[in-house]
Amino acid sequence: MEENNLQESEHFLKLRNITLSDYNDIREVMKHVYSNIGDTWHYNHIDKLLKIFPEGQVCIEDHGKLVAFALAIIVDYAEFGDDHTYQEITDNFKFTTHDPTGDVLYGIEICVHPDYQGLRLGRRLYDARKEICEHLNLRAIIAGGRMPNYNVHANQFSPREYIQRVKHKEIYDPVLSFQLNNDFHVKKILTGYMPSDFESKSYATLIQWHNIYYQEKHPVIGSNKVVIRLGVVQWQMRNVNNLDSLFENVEFFVDAISSYNADFVLFPELFNAPLMAEFNEVDMAKAIRRLAEYTERIREKFVEYALAYNINIICGSMPFYENENLFNITYLCRRDGSWDFQYKIHITPAEKTDWGMQGGDIIKIFDTDVARIGILVCYDIEFPELARILAEQEMQILFVPFATDTQNGYLRVRCCAQARAIENECYVAIAGSVGNLPKVKNMDIQYAQSAVFSPSDFAFPNDAIVAESTANTEMTLIADVDLDLLKELHTLGSVRNLRDRRKDLYKVAWK
Repeated sequence: MEENNLQESEHFLKLRNITLSDYNDIREVMKHVYSNIGDTWHYNHIDKLLKIFPEGQVCIEDHGKLVAFALAIIVDYAEFGDDHTYQEITDNFKFTTHDPTGDVLYGIEICVHPDYQGLRLGRRLYDARKEICEHLNLRAIIAGGRMPNYNVHANQFSPREYIQRVKHKEIYDPVLSFQLNNDFHVKKILTGYMPSDFESKSYATLIQWHNIYYQEKHPVIGSNKVVIRLGVVQWQMRNVNNLDSLFENVEFFVDAISSYNADFVLFPELFNAPLMAEFNEVDMAKAIRRLAEYTERIREKFVEYALAYNINIICGSMPFYENENLFNITYLCRRDGSWDFQYKIHITPAEKTDWGMQGGDIIKIFDTDVARIGILVCYDIEFPELARILAEQEMQILFVPFATDTQNGYLRVRCCAQARAIENECYVAIAGSVGNLPKVKNMDIQYAQSAVFSPSDFAFPNDAIVAESTANTEMTLIADVDLDLLKELHTLGSVRNLRDRRKDLYKVAWK
C-alpha cells in the first residue's frame, strides 16, 4: 500500500549523480530553459565531465525522469583569477581546465525545468554543491552568474546599480536573487563572459560561496586543532610562607590540568596576593610595590611550567613596577617557550586610591599554536569596546582573570563576559579567586564562580554556558570549545552580530 501511494503521488524526487543515460532528459530541460540562447550541452560534453569528475555532476529526478541538473569542475583558481570568460574556464568545453588538485569548485551550469521551478530544486542542487565542496575540502564555490532580467532594465541602470537593486529586493532577477539567497556574494561584474547571453547583455556576476570548514593542508604532526580544551583554576587564597610555597600550589594546578591534555590554563587576577602578608606592616601602596618585585621571577617560573607541562598558561595578573609607574599585568606563557604580556587598561577607583595603580595603553591579539586569543583583566571586560577591537582581529577565545570581593562585583564581571561572548561571537573564559586573606589589606575577602561562556545559538548550550564552577569553592574547570562552530555562526547564525554591524554608520577604533 505504501509503495502504491508513492507511485501515485504527484512528485517523487531524488537527488543523485548524473549518468550518461540522462542526456536526453538534459537536452529537454535545456530546450525549455535556453530557448533564447540555443543548445549548449552536447553529448560528448556530458560524457567528458562524467569521465573526469563524476561526483561533481548532480541532478534531481522525478519518478525516474531528470528535471534539474548542475555541472561543475575543479580549478586551480590562481591560474585564472577574477578576469576570465566562460570559454576560458571551460577551455571551450574541452574541460582541460579541470584540476583534481585545485582549490575551487567552479559551477558551470545549473538548470531547472520551468515546470519545476516552484519546488526550490535549485536550492537542493546548490546544497549538494556545498556538500561536495566541503567533502573535497575545497576553498570555495565560484561561478559566473547570468542576469536574465537585466535587458529589461539596461536603459535605466548600469550593471552595478542593477545588482544593488536586486540585493535590496527592489528588482527581482531569477538567477541573481536566487544566488544571493543561497549565501553567495558578488565578487565583481564580468563583461563579455558569455557573449551569446543577450538577456544579460553579455554581463555576468562573478559569485562566490566560502567554505567555512576549509582546512589548508598541513603536516599530520602539528596540524591545526578544531576542538580546544580549556582549563580554569578557581584559586583558593591562602597564606603561604614564601615564594616556593606559592610555586608548589601553582605547579599542582598546572600539572593537574595538563594531565587532561588541556591546551590552556587560566589563573585569576592577582593570584599572588598572599605574598603581600609579608609586607603587612607597611601601607598598601608600598606593600603592592614590594609584591611587584616578585613578578618577573614568577613569570620565568610560568615559562618553565608551560614548557615542562606542554600547556599554554595565562598567568592571571600581577603588579608590575616600571619607571616609577605601577601597572597590573598579565602574561601569556606559550608551550613553545615564548611569552607575551597584556596590561590592564581600566583601573578601578580602589586600585587608584589605595595602590596608585595606572592603566596601560596597549591592546593585543595573541596567536597561539591552537587559537587566536585575547586577554582582558577583570574591570576591562566591562568596557565592550576592547573586546570588539579584539574581535575585529578574529579573536576566537577571550580569557578574563578577575578578582572580586562581593557578589555584585562578581556579577558585573560575569554578565559583561557573557555579553562579550554573544556580541563578538567568541568563547569567553573567566577565572577568579575564593577564600580570605586576613593579613592582606584590600585583598582580604574573595567571591568567585569561574566559567566558560559561548555565543547563543542552536549549536551552543541553550544557556550559552559551556561550563561553570561551584561558587566560592577551590576547584578546576575543564571545558572543550569547538572553533568550527564559531566559523559556522559567523556565516550561518540565526543572527550575525559581527557581520551585521552598520559600519557605514559607526566604528570602534584604537587611537
